[in-house]
Amino acid sequence: MSSTSNRTINFTFTGDHVASPVIAAAANAASPAAIAAPITLASGANTIAIPTGGATPVCVTIVKPAGNTVLVTLKGVTGDTGVPLHKTDPDSISLDSTATTFVLTAASQIIGVTLIWS
Repeated sequence: MSSTSNRTINFTFTGDHVASPVIAAAANAASPAAIAAPITLASGANTIAIPTGGATPVCVTIVKPAGNTVLVTLKGVTGDTGVPLHKTDPDSISLDSTATTFVLTAASQIIGVTLIWS
């Protein structure tokens, strides 16, 4: 039996502009609902395989360890210029059904990165 994943992004603005928009992603009725054990990213390119099988993730949330100081770059393939990610804030990335892998390139080793598949 699979799980259903309902993902939202909540913003809260205070100060000169006050607002609390909530953006909902489409529900995933075939979510793996998996929180992978913390992994170690080696220095350089780390290819991450998107889980397959009965449940298909439509999102991965990348959680770096608190206090991380190492740059991580999200790439489609090794050699891609990529996009530098915030060193400590979590990143929620929507995945197309055609995606099978992505690359996280670390400037040096990072111990304790958690991937949440939904």
